[in-house]
Amino acid sequence: MSSFRLDVVSLVPEVFDSLRGLGVIGRAFNAGIAELHTHNPRDYATDRYRKVDDEPYGGGAGMVLKPEPVFAAFEAIPLLPRRRVLLMTPQGKPLQQADLRRWATDYEQLVLLCGHYEGFDERIRSLADEEVSLGDFVLTGGELPAMTIINGTVRLRPGTVGTADSLVEESHSAGLLEHPHYTRPANFREMEVPAVLRSGDHGAIARWRAEQQKERTEQRRPDLWAQWQAEHPGED
Repeated sequence: MSSFRLDVVSLVPEVFDSLRGLGVIGRAFNAGIAELHTHNPRDYATDRYRKVDDEPYGGGAGMVLKPEPVFAAFEAIPLLPRRRVLLMTPQGKPLQQADLRRWATDYEQLVLLCGHYEGFDERIRSLADEEVSLGDFVLTGGELPAMTIINGTVRLRPGTVGTADSLVEESHSAGLLEHPHYTRPANFREMEVPAVLRSGDHGAIARWRAEQQKERTEQRRPDLWAQWQAEHPGED
C-alpha cells in the first residue's frame, strides 16, 4: 500500500513536529506508512513584511487571514488523485469516528487547512471539500483539530497498530462505547475482575462485553444510545 500523505497549511507548522515522535503515530511516519508535510502561508506572502492577515471589511474586532497566501500555499502542494481537503473551523461538521475511518480508507492524501486569528477570509472555504469541527467551542487556531485528525487517521492505516483487531471493538467503531477492560491482579483494593472474564468461556465473555457496551452507552451517552436503537430496531 502506498504511503498516506498528509499536508497541513498552518501559520505555526512547528507544532506538528511532535507528531513525528508520538508513539505508534511517530513510528508510522518513520516506517513510511504515512508522511507529513507542512506549508506555512507566510512563506507565500508577497509583501516585505510577509503579511498574512488584515482588518475585516465592514469593521470589527480582530484580524482576518488573507486569501492570497493561503491559496498560494495550497496550490504549491502536490495533489494526488484520491485526496480530500479539510478546513478546520468551529462552523464545521462535528468530527466522528466514521469520518476518520472514511478518510483513512478512501483517500491517499488529506490536506488540512488551519484557520487562525479572528477568522479567515470567506473565499478560503472554496478550497475545502469538507469543514470539520471538534465541537461547539472556539480555539486559537485549527492546529489542534488538525493534529487530532492526523492521529485518528494514521492509527487506522494498515501497519500502524500492531493488532488490527484492537481497532474493531473500540468506542464509536460500531456506534457504541467500548466495554470495560481488566488485567492482573484479579483483586485490587477490594475491586474484583468480573468472574466471567476469568471463566475461559469465550462465548459468555463475548456476550458480557456486548451487554456492557450497550449498558455503558445508555448510561454515559444517551444520545448515542438513541441513535443506535434507531439503527438497530429490536436489538435492545
